[in-house]
Amino acid sequence: MTKFKRVDPEISRRKFINIALGTTAAVGGVSLITALGSVRPVNRITPGKLPAIPGDILVYADGDKAGQPIQDADLGIKATRAWPQGKDKDGKPLVKSEEPNNLLLVFKFAESDLKAPTDLKGVVDGVVAYSAICQHLGCQVGDNNEVPGTLLCPCHSGAYDPKQGCKVIGGPPPRPLPQLPIKQEGGQYIAAGPLEFAYFGTTDTDFEKLVKEAEGT
Repeated sequence: MTKFKRVDPEISRRKFINIALGTTAAVGGVSLITALGSVRPVNRITPGKLPAIPGDILVYADGDKAGQPIQDADLGIKATRAWPQGKDKDGKPLVKSEEPNNLLLVFKFAESDLKAPTDLKGVVDGVVAYSAICQHLGCQVGDNNEVPGTLLCPCHSGAYDPKQGCKVIGGPPPRPLPQLPIKQEGGQYIAAGPLEFAYFGTTDTDFEKLVKEAEGT
């Protein structure tokens, strides 16, 4: 029995591939290849591809501060892109940027604005983190400039509300973006656990195996 939160509907590999195949006519061959490429076996995984686990530091994904721990002063209702930074087998810092599904979006809202199904135990003073990968076909989501404080996928207009557990508020995504529980230590934001459920294109079982592998490195 998996320890990760299950969502309804849950997409298995077979269901996901069927969805991708059925969408070919609408999105074209490039999107299909991108989607199917996300359904990968658990093996042949390098340390930089392993998912976030407790203790990983959230670092800037891009810009002049890329690789540095994210700072509270830079956070707001616009998303800050981040990677989890863990350690390799030698104990050296390792940014887990080789797996696109590890990309995170970090926000800071007024605590009173955060509503269910947000996991408030995984929020620090209004700071909340989610996967940046759309649950429809695996595109990167970003700020919706027309509706500040929400997210929009540029591929097929999937929309999410990060103030309400990144639930789907528009478009075709079948489930919300998974939340990464965080805590703050020494002025740094740190993962307090793995993503609440499997990221895009991965079954719960395979994701749990990846997390266990990451915890063993």
